[in-house]
Amino acid sequence: MKIKVLMDNLPAVNYLNEWGLSIYIEYDDNKILLDTGASEGFSNNAKVAGVDLSKVDVAVLSHAHYDHSDGMGAFFEENQKASMLLRSSCKENCYSQKEEGMEYIGIHKGWLEKFKSRIKYVDGIYEICKGVTLVPHLFDMTEPGKKAKMFTMENDLFFPELFAHEQSLVFETEKGLVIFNSCSHGGADNIINEVQKQYNDALIYAIIGGFHLYKTSPEEVEAFAKRVEATGIQRVITGHCTGDEAYPILQRVLGDKVSQMYSGAEYDI
Repeated sequence: MKIKVLMDNLPAVNYLNEWGLSIYIEYDDNKILLDTGASEGFSNNAKVAGVDLSKVDVAVLSHAHYDHSDGMGAFFEENQKASMLLRSSCKENCYSQKEEGMEYIGIHKGWLEKFKSRIKYVDGIYEICKGVTLVPHLFDMTEPGKKAKMFTMENDLFFPELFAHEQSLVFETEKGLVIFNSCSHGGADNIINEVQKQYNDALIYAIIGGFHLYKTSPEEVEAFAKRVEATGIQRVITGHCTGDEAYPILQRVLGDKVSQMYSGAEYDI
């Protein structure tokens, strides 16, 4: 499996960066795109990385937030064949509570209708192809939603975010399962455990994505890192919403198991 980070908060030489995430994955003969960042910037980075987006077989939206979906239009312009897989609960209704009020943070308004011919909605455990599966959250996400101060709007009323639109992308490899979860709002440790349960206690080799720790206290980050270590996972690749202050703490606890993601980063598994 070959992995190329097309967009992350941190840049490399000749690569753009933004608050967003996009990852390109080659698995056997399958070319998969996970998320499209917060703009068309991921497309520019794809060209630098030598990735032909027109050849992508299938795209996955990890969850219904702008920093993962706002490049959707650019992707559909470059790729005329691939469907984008969304949870059936994805709507244009995600908000974040700020001091000045509720801020819309969802998929670009009107895009679910505009691109409906390219969007495929999925439910439950969904197999994309042999060895590649989408897994929804299997545990209650009420408390993580409240803690993150995120909400969904239904009938003009705000409700705590349950992240029913969030999904993990899981690959079977010779080294064990590899989990991609772009923001891990429910906690990467919980996600590792839920995927392992779904796969009958199979070995989890790696988790890749953001951990949404950028507003988390050092004490909580350290406790989180110890829980991740206790899962027995062998490799952790993280960036985006993990945060600059959290990463050194993860590194102190997890040592050389953890590495920092950035635009242009490449990995082989």
